[in-house]
Amino acid sequence: MKGKLALIVGGSGGIGSAIARELSSKGARVVLAGRNKSKAEEVAKEINENGGDAYAIDVDVTAAESVKNMAQQISDNLGEIDILVNAFGQGLIQPFKEINPAYAKEIIDVNVFGTFVVTQTILSHMNTEEPGHVIMFPGTMGKYVMKNSSVYAASKFAIQGMTKALVEELKRDNVRFSLFYLGGVNTPFWDDERVSMRVKKEAMLSPDEVARTVVSAISIPGIGVVNEVVMQPESHQLV
Repeated sequence: MKGKLALIVGGSGGIGSAIARELSSKGARVVLAGRNKSKAEEVAKEINENGGDAYAIDVDVTAAESVKNMAQQISDNLGEIDILVNAFGQGLIQPFKEINPAYAKEIIDVNVFGTFVVTQTILSHMNTEEPGHVIMFPGTMGKYVMKNSSVYAASKFAIQGMTKALVEELKRDNVRFSLFYLGGVNTPFWDDERVSMRVKKEAMLSPDEVARTVVSAISIPGIGVVNEVVMQPESHQLV
């Protein structure tokens, strides 16, 4: 892990920033990218003050040119990327008949198109000498469904399908893919007014717990790959 370059898109958020901290603690250089650059800069500053090597960059995942510029800046200044963590996304948990079509479009644009354009772009900037690693977060709604999750689950199932197709397509490209189906993580996701659920955050997984599991999967030695992980708090189990 030491010296590897990791790009965390959505690095200013709960899970993304926790993964950045954990990767840095293992010796990786980290780039935190997101629309909220000031927040990403705060996390990068914290990591650097603790002896790490972190950078912040802004990006709009729904704009192909913005993603292209991000990738080129990283390539020009830091070199090839070893690890891509797609930790961004938006939520929408509402009755189907009541969903504002504009909200539905935004969810699809961010979660599906954003994942497509970031992954497609970064794959062209990844180190091909060593195995690269791409981390995806379809969440449990990309494996199971629940009431009022229609549009959100659709976006997450799309990420699962996209990733599994890439595994088949890129078998000889020295890139590993891991899917994390997370349920109930204590992040600002639940504070969005479009997520109409009553939840107990104190009963959820912490971002740090998730980060340790993700970095453990990335760090597996040899030729093994952690393909899929379902991780849920005991109180939120879906099987």
